[in-house]
Amino acid sequence: MAFKQMEKVSQFLQAAEAYGVITTDIFQTVDLWEGKDMAAVQRTLMALGSVALTKDDGHYRGNRDWFHRKSQGNRREFSEEQLRQGQNLIGLQMGGNHGASQAGMTGYGMHRQIM
Repeated sequence: MAFKQMEKVSQFLQAAEAYGVITTDIFQTVDLWEGKDMAAVQRTLMALGSVALTKDDGHYRGNRDWFHRKSQGNRREFSEEQLRQGQNLIGLQMGGNHGASQAGMTGYGMHRQIM
């Protein structure tokens, strides 16, 4: 009986992968059977729901707010002129140097004055 139940779980996992769930999102049969990693089981179910919602093929009929829709491609086409203009911009993702100074800093070799 236990072997049959584990086989059904394995069949579910194969079907989930065939449906489009990424292999790294799928739990191992032992995780559910022995209750070792229930978080992995939950991640698999969330991934399956997200794939079903993204495919929008009519298999999922539940509340659409439970899962997030996986992103699709968002291709952009830039002209050579736009690409050249982008090379002249300085990105500020790493922050800026406004207000930066070394005032108050001492070198490692200088002795500190004790008051």
